[in-house]
Amino acid sequence: MTQLEISEIVQSQRKFFRTNATLPVNFRIDALRKLHNAIKSNEEKIAKAIKSDLGKSAMESYMCETGLTLSEISYMIKHLKRFACEKRVRTPLPQYLSRSFKKPSPYGVTLIMSPWNYPLLLTLSPLCNALAAGNTAVVKPSAYSPQTSELMANIIEEIFPPEYVAV
Repeated sequence: MTQLEISEIVQSQRKFFRTNATLPVNFRIDALRKLHNAIKSNEEKIAKAIKSDLGKSAMESYMCETGLTLSEISYMIKHLKRFACEKRVRTPLPQYLSRSFKKPSPYGVTLIMSPWNYPLLLTLSPLCNALAAGNTAVVKPSAYSPQTSELMANIIEEIFPPEYVAV
């Protein structure tokens, strides 16, 4: 991929982020559900890809990667509304007439680079967190786990437009 192509991806994601489409909590939850369903429906393919890349058995790949990723996505779906709401904090005495709060805000475009040893978990778990926070994401899977990386790219490209999540 050339530097120009990368720049175009980042620019399109910045443009999409500025539309505030990623801010509603329901949009984020829908994105997480899509990711969860895609992983569930591709569990066998994921196990085969991890087996060919790392030699892990189907049970080990589920316990150490797929299951943990699904668990994290489920946790985020369940708690996202609470995580996204503003939280009151103490108001300093000089501003006693005002109201103070912390409001979680997304950063914008995020880059997720994964290592080879847990290619699914260490790619899709940060992606889950980035989407839950309301960010867009550029995902760079490991080149040392080509089968898993290719499968993840296919899954992500199927469910998300490139201005939201690009591989």
